[in-house]
Order: sequence, then structure tokens, then C-alpha cells
Amino acid sequence: MNLEEYFETATGVGVMATSDSNGKIDAALYARPHVIDEETVAFIMADRRTHENLDSNPHAVYLFKEQESYNGTRLYLTKTREEKDPELIESFRRRQHGLTAVQDENLSKYLVYFHINETRPLTGNKKKVL
Repeated sequence: MNLEEYFETATGVGVMATSDSNGKIDAALYARPHVIDEETVAFIMADRRTHENLDSNPHAVYLFKEQESYNGTRLYLTKTREEKDPELIESFRRRQHGLTAVQDENLSKYLVYFHINETRPLTGNKKKVL
């Protein structure tokens, strides 16, 4: 199964971990990534701490835990670029129960692209191949 198929079918919860240039760590809940290709994913982000950290340190880890199990994946990421075009961001949004991933309409939103440096299973230390 490839990355796009995995994230289209898997249900669970995701966490994005970042740190600023001083190493101060942040972790936040994030929806499944938008898979662009096998080396690139994108996330819609509000202008909060995670996004701010990526301005000074482009590295992040995204953990995805599948529902009702300890299966999942870790994506080791490096930010490559971002877009602020509202129409582009809207075209990427997933809607669930009438809600959007970024709920505060007063916050600036970004579509942030990442290169996938490595994937690993949620538990264990072996490199993962989807």
C-alpha cells in the first residue's frame, strides 16, 4: 500500500511535533496529511506555534496512530514551501461533520509542503515501507 492509499483509508489521530530555533518543542493535533506524491505531503496550518516554529526550524515529525490499535506511522519531514492562496487552501480541505480542519476563521491559514525524509512504524525502530 502506498502513502496516499494509507492516509485515504486509515482512521485515527495525528500529532505534529516541531521545535523553534532554540529547541523549544511543541506538539499539536493535526489531521491526516494531503499526499502530493510519494516524497511530498502538505498540511493546512493556522498561524499558531507549529507554523511559527517552522519559520525558524523547518524540521518536523508527524505521528499517526490508527484507531483502536497501536499501529500507525511516523513521518520525518522538512518544510519545503508554503502557500497562502485561500482558494488553493480551500481546495485541499477535507470536511467532516460540517467542520474544517482549521476552525478559527480569524487566523491566517497556510498550505505547508514537506519533503518526507523517512517513514517509520509508530512503534519499533525499523524503517517503514508502505
